Amino acid sequence: MSRSNFLTGIKSTGRPHLGNVIGVIYPTIFLTKLTKNEKFQNQLILIANLHSLTNFKYIKNNKNNAYKILAVWLACGIDYKQFIFYRQSDIPEVTELLWFFSIMYPYNRLRLVHSFKENVKKKQIINTGILTYPILMAADILISKAELVLVGKDQLQHLEIARQIAKKINNIIAKKIFPLPQAIVIENLIPGTDGTKMSKTKNNIIDLFASKKEIKKQIMKIKTQKQFEPNKVLKDNLYNIYIRLAGKENKEKIKYNFQMGYEHAKEELYKLIINKFKRERTLYKYYIKKTKKLETIFQKGAKKMKQIVNSTIYEVRKAFECN
Repeated sequence: MSRSNFLTGIKSTGRPHLGNVIGVIYPTIFLTKLTKNEKFQNQLILIANLHSLTNFKYIKNNKNNAYKILAVWLACGIDYKQFIFYRQSDIPEVTELLWFFSIMYPYNRLRLVHSFKENVKKKQIINTGILTYPILMAADILISKAELVLVGKDQLQHLEIARQIAKKINNIIAKKIFPLPQAIVIENLIPGTDGTKMSKTKNNIIDLFASKKEIKKQIMKIKTQKQFEPNKVLKDNLYNIYIRLAGKENKEKIKYNFQMGYEHAKEELYKLIINKFKRERTLYKYYIKKTKKLETIFQKGAKKMKQIVNSTIYEVRKAFECN
């Protein structure tokens, strides 16, 4: 049985928050340890520093944000020697592939993508990058020939677009250049402090690597029901965050903390987070100062990634008679 390439990624919009750690980083570490007897051919972790530029506010700190993301991965215990960490911008072939894919995918369908429609509702001016965002994501996935991609539910439509493009090109040239990527869906999502998906743009995050004062401030912002009702506890946002971190085995203890009042429950959640992630917080402070080491990891990752993408882009150029 041939081994598959595994891919996951994160946008360089800042330091990963609690939702990123629980939803992406730990599942990646767990998955790759689980399959250690059937190792993936390549384990790829993408820092999507081109995707983040669709929002101008991330331009200024784009480089440092990539370092912060890598430092968090290392702090959470990933063995970087077994993975290929790379920045999107270090692989210019991805943007070349974006062009080939752009001529293969209908414009009108891009306007129907959920993420695009959501942005239209929020903003008056939509840049072209927001429209073509799914095509760039398809280029990221397909250039690596990843067969397994770890994504959140909100990214499933983008993955399906990548599959559609792969099928279309394979059919046109009557040759299987691209495998059809399969999704590994992230289920263990932590809601944000307002009850919606945790996101920096919504300012509803819990930043594990911020100061203790800032973490406490963020926890105190968690929206709750007006009054604690035991029969409605499963619908309470604070409860859902708390139990995902403490585990169902501590359900009775959590309910007791709620009966003592929401402020008490928030204080206990704060203590839990500080104790649970003490090691990660310490390691992050260590790694974030090692920018030379972080840059070396990225450069080595880019070099290895080049070996993977060179054959892919050659095949595509040949198929389109561009070489």
